[in-house]
Amino acid sequence: MPGSGLNRRAAFYNERMTISARNKLRGKIEDIQLGDVMAHIVVRVGDNLIESVITRRSAEDLKLKKGDSVSAVVKATEVMIEKS
Repeated sequence: MPGSGLNRRAAFYNERMTISARNKLRGKIEDIQLGDVMAHIVVRVGDNLIESVITRRSAEDLKLKKGDSVSAVVKATEVMIEKS
């Protein structure tokens, strides 16, 4: 669909964007499961796994696949601490 809103939106999101979230954890996709509507993404950050659920459409727009380098961006109003 040349010139469509979808193509313009995808091009916009492929550019580097400045965001307010400061918790950006770089890692690699270890697993991705696509459902009908949602996608479950598992990202390895060092020894830890971060799990995220995003729309399938977003996963497809980003062309996410296992092994891709990504950043897990955490934006939260609160962070819980557990003593280990």
